Amino acid sequence: LNGPGRDEIWAVGLRNPWRIWFDEGLLYVADVGQNAREEITIVNDDRPLVNYGWPRFEGSLCNPDDEDPSCETGGMEFPDVEYRHEGGVCSVTGGVVYRGDAFHWLRGHYFYGDLCAGFIRSFRTHDGDEIDDAQDWTDRFGSVPGLWSFGVDGHGEMLVTTGNGSLYRMEPR
Repeated sequence: LNGPGRDEIWAVGLRNPWRIWFDEGLLYVADVGQNAREEITIVNDDRPLVNYGWPRFEGSLCNPDDEDPSCETGGMEFPDVEYRHEGGVCSVTGGVVYRGDAFHWLRGHYFYGDLCAGFIRSFRTHDGDEIDDAQDWTDRFGSVPGLWSFGVDGHGEMLVTTGNGSLYRMEPR
């Protein structure tokens, strides 16, 4: 690695990554916020030593303190998707990039949710740069309170688990 730090250090400025997913050279990192924001950052999997801003920033929101009240952003990268703590939101649950056949129109969408709110959302990247606006799929798939993790079965179909041990396979209605 070029730059400061040990070879084991891949990134700084992440608070609490809760699930990561590799897909076609991109790394999707869902990072649990503290008081205000939840975030998802997408990076090329060959880009080490990026500063994602924590604790100075929670998402793109500055957290000034007495020692350094500035909100200087030099050298930092901010999340590609973030959402606020409102309406029962508490903790992002990172997901998967869908590659199954049951929902062919959703191939390439990255799915994620929220532990408390139970929503399921997705977005798609284009060439690793442009990102579609997040779409909420809760009306179609239902709310999953206690959404703990995402996975895929042997056919690439999406699975969702909850903290109480329930397992759901997402299927067309």
